[in-house]
Amino acid sequence: MDRKEEHLQSLGRYSKIPETYAPEVLEAFENQHPERDYWVQFNCPEFTALCPITGQPDFAEIKIMYIPDKRMVESKSLKLYMFSFRNHGDFHEDVINIILNDLVKLMDPRYIEVLGLFLPRGGISIYPYANYGKPGTKYEAMATERLKNYQIR
Repeated sequence: MDRKEEHLQSLGRYSKIPETYAPEVLEAFENQHPERDYWVQFNCPEFTALCPITGQPDFAEIKIMYIPDKRMVESKSLKLYMFSFRNHGDFHEDVINIILNDLVKLMDPRYIEVLGLFLPRGGISIYPYANYGKPGTKYEAMATERLKNYQIR
């Protein structure tokens, strides 16, 4: 498929940063190497969301790693999506699971994991981690194994 035929809306254009949580800005394109397993990693070192109780900002580095199947997330749309949490209030664990769910819905990857390295709030750092492996495949077992053996590196 010619990349120009993929109808990406954000790439190469001025894009207004969403003022509220906006999963609809996420865009995907065709994986050019679906015959191969390989990792794609995104790091978002300046992520912010709001505490749902106090309204104060929470700061984190969000790490997204996935093994694509037929579709991949377009990076500019991912950036806009991540920015959309700026004025969104959710607990750290919810944020990580929302991101995971939205990316699974968009791409249907073979495997994906999302880690949030949140800065201390009240003297305690919170590092939620969630993952997903495509059901009925070796990636489902991989997700179970990685979660069982998970530790911050």
